Amino acid sequence: MSTVSFPGLGLSIPVKDIAFRAFGWPIHWYGIIIAAGFLLAVLYCSRKAETYGIEQDDIVDLLLYAVPLCIIGARLYYIIFYLDLYRDADGKLMFSKMVRIWDGGLAIYGAIIMAIIVAWSFCKKRGIRFMSLADLGVLGLLIGQSVGRWGNFVNVEAYGALTELPWRMGIYDTVDGVYQYMEVHPTFLYESLWNLIGFLLLAVVVAKHRKFDGQLFWSYVAWYGLGRAWIEGLRTDSLYFFSTGLRVSQVLAILSAVAGLVVLAVQLSRPHDPRALWGRQMAARKAAGAAPVSDRKDSPIPSAERAKESGEELDLESILREAREDGHDNT
Repeated sequence: MSTVSFPGLGLSIPVKDIAFRAFGWPIHWYGIIIAAGFLLAVLYCSRKAETYGIEQDDIVDLLLYAVPLCIIGARLYYIIFYLDLYRDADGKLMFSKMVRIWDGGLAIYGAIIMAIIVAWSFCKKRGIRFMSLADLGVLGLLIGQSVGRWGNFVNVEAYGALTELPWRMGIYDTVDGVYQYMEVHPTFLYESLWNLIGFLLLAVVVAKHRKFDGQLFWSYVAWYGLGRAWIEGLRTDSLYFFSTGLRVSQVLAILSAVAGLVVLAVQLSRPHDPRALWGRQMAARKAAGAAPVSDRKDSPIPSAERAKESGEELDLESILREAREDGHDNT
């Protein structure tokens, strides 16, 4: 057990990494906190799924693939940029050490990249519009990230440089082989609060005025990128581009923030028909008791984009008329 203090606030908090043991196996607080964040994210997304035209069963099916693959992605990302940690004295790679994820070593960007790949493949297979699922997914991601960062707190990790700010965090840790007391930036708290604010902005403000599928996704990319670029500059445990002095996460954060802002600026400058939103198309179909809309190119029912390209009127009457012609109407 160790103690984390906030001397400027007069707080001292005892923390320990192991919560309890089950059949002799240690259950860590880090894992419990990550699991709690994941559960809250899934519950929220399941509750809001219909708004985005997603079935709850699709979320469950997606998670069966996404969870293990995202863990692998987070691990691979970390290993690639810290490869020397997994070599023995002779320079040979130690694969047995690479799989020991319980010893630490996961990178959020690796998980996000893998999540995008898996979700895109899943949507293509199921005929779901990817950007609508992405809009829903980033809300859950912000919840998970906001809660999950507290796992870094109990592990006394992911902290920043020395500081004298009133909210500085006092910790004991080993630096350069010396176990010492330090007062540092609580960067885990910065990112947790940044993600919480981002969730509130996207879920309460942006979502209510969403003009196109993907608006929440690109807003997340811009928001998280801006925050991570700032916070990563304060941390002392950053991954670097091999032997360079460039921080991997900071570079990716800046690039993603710029990309997100550019896409949003371009898309918001264009007119958008709210009826083209995937969630509204699905709601209209369900209200009429017709077959579900598909975003697959081989579907007999065109998506909003294909309807626009072909000059079709995107309204409920035209959708129902086409469904009857193709034998999909069951009203």
